Amino acid sequence: MDVIPAPRSGSTIESLDAFVLDETTVVDAGPGTESAARFLRADLGAATGSPLPPGSGGDGGTIRLRIDPADAGHLGPEGYKLYASVDGIAVHGGGAAGVFWGVQTLRQLLGPAAYRRAPVRRDTRWVVPDTFIEDAPRFAWRGLMLDVSRHFMPKDEVLRELDLLAAHKLNVLHLHLTDDQGWRIEIARHPRLTEVGAWRSRTKHGHRASPLWDDTPHGGYYTHDDIREIVAYATERHITVVPEIDIPGHSQAAIAAYPDLGNTDVVDTTSLTVWDNWGVSPNVLAPTDSTLRFYEGVLEEVLELFPSEFVHIGGDECPKSQWQKSPAAQTRIEELGLAGEDELQSWFIRHFDRWLADRGRRLIGWDEILEGGLAPGAAVSSWRGYQGGIAAAEAGHDVVMCPQQQVYLDHRQAAGDDEPMPIGYVRTLEDVYRFEPVPPSLGPEAAARVLGTQANVWTEVMQNRSRVDYQVFPRLAAFAEVAWSALPAPAERDFAGFERRMVTHYARLDALGVEYRPPGGPRPWQRRPGVLGRPIEGTPPNV
Repeated sequence: MDVIPAPRSGSTIESLDAFVLDETTVVDAGPGTESAARFLRADLGAATGSPLPPGSGGDGGTIRLRIDPADAGHLGPEGYKLYASVDGIAVHGGGAAGVFWGVQTLRQLLGPAAYRRAPVRRDTRWVVPDTFIEDAPRFAWRGLMLDVSRHFMPKDEVLRELDLLAAHKLNVLHLHLTDDQGWRIEIARHPRLTEVGAWRSRTKHGHRASPLWDDTPHGGYYTHDDIREIVAYATERHITVVPEIDIPGHSQAAIAAYPDLGNTDVVDTTSLTVWDNWGVSPNVLAPTDSTLRFYEGVLEEVLELFPSEFVHIGGDECPKSQWQKSPAAQTRIEELGLAGEDELQSWFIRHFDRWLADRGRRLIGWDEILEGGLAPGAAVSSWRGYQGGIAAAEAGHDVVMCPQQQVYLDHRQAAGDDEPMPIGYVRTLEDVYRFEPVPPSLGPEAAARVLGTQANVWTEVMQNRSRVDYQVFPRLAAFAEVAWSALPAPAERDFAGFERRMVTHYARLDALGVEYRPPGGPRPWQRRPGVLGRPIEGTPPNV
């Protein structure tokens, strides 16, 4: 069977008798399986032209959805069993999420046309052969980080991304909402964050060394209702949306909107605008009580909109030069009894770690939050390599592994000159398939601290949905299998078998309208000749 990600176990028997989904098929949805039933009717119903009404039996058979406590003990809340025969289909899950993921597998078994929004041939027979699948995910955190700050992604496109995550059994969307180049979430008590901070006058085209500019003003943001819609849409698909609000670096857009947030004693913050270039801005937050109160107000609204356990506060790439020159920052370091600027950064993180914990939430940040001392209770997104995650896990902190050398999908996919705006190391489909989230050096106790893994998509050179599609797919399919399936050691993985299954999966992506990179290289309209990138040669280090 050409299922991606590969299930834990399964078998298919080709025979003359098989389940046929048609206009008489009904859905028997047990308690707690309502979201899976709604998905069946909305998505499979649209593709097949079958209404799939509620019922306990029909001439065309029944799709039976159940939550089974026995499966919860054996497979966990996201595990499922799928049985298909001529008499019907049963999807039993350890929880509501397990049933939903089982329905995603059923969709794959029905063929690529099941991913279309309307029937393309009225005479199509929607057939599922005799099949048994038992499946459960390896990791609880199977994520994609989407940077909507550098290039804004309208709400409807975020909803589309959620559909694509669900189709690959990924369950976390990490939204990078704020940065130097744009603030993307409405904060009612601080309206200038979007009135000013959400817009830049122009944009660097290509890498920051490129001489090219796009002089079209760029921006956008999500209203409170947009966020509520995104979160509700994700929840229906058993996906958690984790918001990121960057503190204390990557903050020039906020400082441009509210200059008092910056280090006013060393720079004229009133002259700052939303940054139009890439890289790391030196303009960081001032370590004042008023800055803390400002961001507490921001986070109060964020917590009202996002029910996620974790809130990401960035904490990465915070230049210390302004603090070093700032009399006010140096006085603050002395008052707090800190050893220096690294500990001042840690002071920011620790403050919001306590603040979030008091409200029943957990802080997660990029691995720079290790500098100056790891905040108690904080979790780490290990992006600079494995080492930050290893250090955090061995110290008893939870970790999401997302090393840039392995799973930054903005990195180029091949070494050819045709790759558009080539960034970073070459990371092929096979490279991603052989990524291993848990370093072998971790002992069992520390390894259990690895919550899961996440692919990151930074959008400096992805100015629209087509570019995001090209960079993300098909590699996200390989990443999804790494995150879900119990694969052998990287060198032992059957990539040839995965490629064979991808032949069918490319047809699914075509049906979904995904503008992926074809195996033979970019199509002519996917190339960006003459736009400078930043390729890095050689094999990425395993750090």
